[in-house]
Amino acid sequence: MSINTINTEAGEFTYKHFHYSEVVKTDGLIFFSGVVGADHKGKVPADIKEEFHSVWKKVGEVLAAAGASYDNIVEYTSYHIGLNSHVKEFSAIRDEYINEPWPCWTAVGVSELAMPGAHVEIRIVATQP
Repeated sequence: MSINTINTEAGEFTYKHFHYSEVVKTDGLIFFSGVVGADHKGKVPADIKEEFHSVWKKVGEVLAAAGASYDNIVEYTSYHIGLNSHVKEFSAIRDEYINEPWPCWTAVGVSELAMPGAHVEIRIVATQP
């Protein structure tokens, strides 16, 4: 089994300082570390809907870096602070980026995320095109 790691320019910091890759490709699958909606300076948008758009756009950027697209997502897990208060908005925004056939999804409410101010973090499993 070979493992190929991928890190965008923004992901180089976490690779060097926290010792993990944004993406690992192996055996026809692509595994993502958690993606948050912060910009490249670590600032999370004040508006939660903007944060949700930002996180899905970043998912798209990392998919592209791995040579894939939203259509390759087979499973994702989203971790939410305040899940029940915003899951409807999150789902509506998600539907702007992902289409049928719908991937598997697990949504988990948590008390905090590693990125201060973030409300959601998404972990992805995708197929290699």
